[in-house]
Formats: sequence, C-alpha cells, structure tokens
Amino acid sequence: QVQLVEFGGGSVQDGGSLRLSCAASGRTFSSYTMGWFRQAPGQEREFVAAIGWDARITHYTDSVKGRFTISRDNTRNTAYLQMNSLRPEDTAVYYCAAGNSVSEFSTQRQYNYWGQGTQVTVSS
Repeated sequence: QVQLVEFGGGSVQDGGSLRLSCAASGRTFSSYTMGWFRQAPGQEREFVAAIGWDARITHYTDSVKGRFTISRDNTRNTAYLQMNSLRPEDTAVYYCAAGNSVSEFSTQRQYNYWGQGTQVTVSS
C-alpha cells in the first residue's frame, strides 16, 4: 500500500512558477513509476508528466514541454513537478499517482495509487 500526499499548490500570476511535491509512504517508492495528472473545472482528468522508477525516463504532454520538469528523490520518497511560465490554462487540481506496472505513462488506469490533489490557480 502506498499513500500519496501533494503539497505546493497555490495561486500565481500568468508567467509565475510553482513547485509541487508528492510525498509517498511505504518502503517501495523507488520501484514505482510516478505521474502527475490534472483536472480543470468541467474537464476530464488529463496526463501531465511521468517519470520512471530510476528517473532515467521522463514523459510530458505537449502543452507543458519546456515549461514543466518532473523529478524524484528516492531517498526522500518524494516526486516533484516544477512548473515555470505558468498560464491561465494550467489552472487545475493536480494529482500525483504511483504505479508499479506502468507501460504507458499517460494511461491513468495503469496507476495504482492516487493523491488527494492540490489546487493550482493561474490568473491573467
């Protein structure tokens, strides 16, 4: 069992930055693929970024490439999402997720565990 808790959400101006953290319980964190997803009001939850267990592979949705960076620290059981050059369309609840058999990073059903979400609001 893995429990995930997100931190770092908030409100920023267009062009600002935020860093989200996802703290995981359990001793098997280093074996999980970690992903970030987001859900804007009235929209379906969508994939944002993912990172393999050893951080050698990362994957991003096109709209955040060059602006967001996913990383992880297996010694701290924590995954991060650094978000720069934020835009109003990035406004959403951001969720982290963990999966131990993820073959397609963007496929939500392959992730076994989910956090409760943290709100990110970008104003123009």
